[in-house]
Amino acid sequence: MPPQKNVIYDSSLKALTPEGIEFVLSPAGLPIRTVAYAIDKIIQWIILFVIFILVVIFQAKLGIWIALILNFCVDWFYHVICELAFHGQSLGKRMMGIRVVRSDGAPVDPASSFLRNLLRFADTFFFFFHIALISITVSRGFRRLGDWVGGTLVVYSAMPDFFRQSLNHLLAKYEPVSPPRPLSHDEKQAILSFARRYPLLGEARANEIAAIYAPCLCDNQSSGYLLGIARKLLGENQ
Repeated sequence: MPPQKNVIYDSSLKALTPEGIEFVLSPAGLPIRTVAYAIDKIIQWIILFVIFILVVIFQAKLGIWIALILNFCVDWFYHVICELAFHGQSLGKRMMGIRVVRSDGAPVDPASSFLRNLLRFADTFFFFFHIALISITVSRGFRRLGDWVGGTLVVYSAMPDFFRQSLNHLLAKYEPVSPPRPLSHDEKQAILSFARRYPLLGEARANEIAAIYAPCLCDNQSSGYLLGIARKLLGENQ
């Protein structure tokens, strides 16, 4: 039976601009944020290694203190500088196609960026990431403590080239499926969004979403059924 109202069972959030324009934000989940963080951490290590080599080569007076100060700056301000200079993206986030924005979808500002990164210490207390893991997993919008305090979200800004190129390959595995009834615009966008994010969701999460939404269309509750409809919709749009 069709639902009483249009509900998109996904992690997407709606935001409203001061001008009254509504748009949808797609928060980035734990796996892709973990990869982006790992990339950023490697970049930070490279920067610190270069600093250490320069201090040794030039044997600067007070070199150890200079190295410690620069280490502090890189560790605490790398993300802030990157987010403000590159429109909410560190190098790792840029590679993964995600960015930091304010909760209303506006560009991140200095205060929000500073607060969210100041709380990074609490999220990774003594290098144990369980606090950030729990916060991101259970919160609406996948927010860690720093995001709550800074009033920010980490959202998809664009699909990385790898996932964009692999989408057609992914859907090629499924036969096009015609939906059993005409779909509204919101329903079509929800299914296409599901297909775009399928490589990032993981099979368990994808099947969980499909089990909730697919019965609104028919008795088939598999993610493959929704992907078949997505291929049909993409074929119509091409």
